[in-house]
This record gives sequence, C-alpha cells and structure tokens, in this order.
Amino acid sequence: MTRMPGQGEASVIWKIWGAMTLAVIVTYSRIDPAELYNVSHDGLVGGLSRSVTLLSFPIALVAIALVLLAVAALPRAAWWVAAPAIALCATVPWTVDQGDLDARWVNAFPALGVLLAGGLTAAAARRVGASFAPRRPGDQARVIAAVVVVLLSLPWVAAELGFHFPGDVFMGEELSRESGGSAIAAVHLGHHHGTDGALLVLTALLLSRVRVEHGRLRIGVFGYLGAMLAYGGVNFVQDLWLEQVVKRGWTDASIPSALLPGPRPIWLAIVLLATFATLALLRETASASYSEG
Repeated sequence: MTRMPGQGEASVIWKIWGAMTLAVIVTYSRIDPAELYNVSHDGLVGGLSRSVTLLSFPIALVAIALVLLAVAALPRAAWWVAAPAIALCATVPWTVDQGDLDARWVNAFPALGVLLAGGLTAAAARRVGASFAPRRPGDQARVIAAVVVVLLSLPWVAAELGFHFPGDVFMGEELSRESGGSAIAAVHLGHHHGTDGALLVLTALLLSRVRVEHGRLRIGVFGYLGAMLAYGGVNFVQDLWLEQVVKRGWTDASIPSALLPGPRPIWLAIVLLATFATLALLRETASASYSEG
C-alpha cells in the first residue's frame, strides 16, 4: 500500500515564508526607499510592491517544490492544476529584475502560481493531514546546519525587520564604500538575497524529510530540493562573504554573484553541489524506506 506524505513540513514552510512576506510589507512601508535596495515606492504601496516581487522571487521557486509534494498526496487529476502552477512559477527569470525591485504587471504570473501552490497544499492537507515525516537518518545534521545558518543570518534578520543588528560581532551600520559609489551601510536595511539563500537552504532541509514513494516523482522532488540546497547555499555564502568579510576589509577577493544562471564557474560549482546533494538525499530516503519496510 502506497503511503501518501503528510503536509506538516509544507505547512511550516508556508508559515515561514508568510512571516517573511509580512516583515517585508511592514519594513518597506515605513522606511525611506533611499535606505533600501533598488526600490522607489514608499508607504504601504512600497511595502505591497516589494512583497509582490518577493512572491516572484524566491517564493515562486519554493512553491514548485510544494506543488510536487502536494501532488504526491493527491489524485492524478491534481496535475491539471499542478502543471499550470509550476509553469507560472517557472517564469521567474523573465519576471524579476534585480536592478528594479518595484512590482510590475508581469509579476502577476509567478504570484498566481504561488496562489495555486497554496491551494494544492491545502487540498493535500485536507486529504492526508498535516502530519510530519518520521525521523530521518540525516535529521541531526539538518538541525546542526539549520542552527549555523540561522546564527549567521542574524544581521539579515534584523535588516528585514528594519534595524541594524546591535554589537560588534557582525558588520551592520558601519559604512562601506561600494565600487564607484558613495559610502553606504555594510548591511542595508530591508531584504537581502543572503536571506533568500538562507531560507532556501532551510526550506530544502525541512522538505527533504518528506517521504515520496512514487519513483519518478521522488527523483524529481529530491533533484529539485538538491538544486535548491546548492543554489541557496551558494547565494547565502556569497552575500555573507561580501558583507561580513570583504566589507570588513579582511580581503578584496569576492565570490561572484550566483543569482542568475549562466556559463560561469560559480554555476559549475552549483551544478556539482546540486548533484552531490541530490544523490545524498536519494540515498537517505532509500535507507529510511528500507528501515521502515
């Protein structure tokens, strides 16, 4: 008998990203756009605008994984909604401009995909419940990795809430001169792609606990989560290195941006890490299935 995965982990992920979206709305509504990054609107319009682009990137990327986990617990007919949801979420490269993070009409496409993904998770939770997967062999490593990521993300957590992290352990409000520009805070207020990277890592760590029994779908789910883990991890390290090492003056060597895919060495590293992560996750779930069986 095929066991369908509970939606406990998926429900937690929706809550985490929902809290992030709320923080963005509040922070971008009350802080002058000049202190933020590549936005121009202020007040509530500014907050809602930035939350829409957050839905486009990176929440739409997370929604694809949530769709795959939902259809694993739903009848085959659910693909009539799941396939359009994935297609809409996959428009991210054409709907988000990192140089202009004000919302545009094209952001409606991935935002609609996220909405459909939320509906699929809700439908799956009604069908199979919001239980969590049993203990996995890698759970201890997951907890350790999550604690490290959260601790190193504290300056970004503060920035998301609209203030600089206190104390001298982390760089924050200290002025740093960008290449060819004026001196700005080392960690600007508002949202950071390092935060995205950290949350993508946490998302992949949590969702990879879920058991998916269908062979091809299992490969798709863990392949996608492996890619998410690699992409999120590289962007997390890249932004952390820039703001906490380079801007501190310890070195001039920076890690290239990895936000957009391309034929560059940094993306070769992501592909290799994604392959390793996928194989590790598939091996873990095979080991867990054997022990449970």
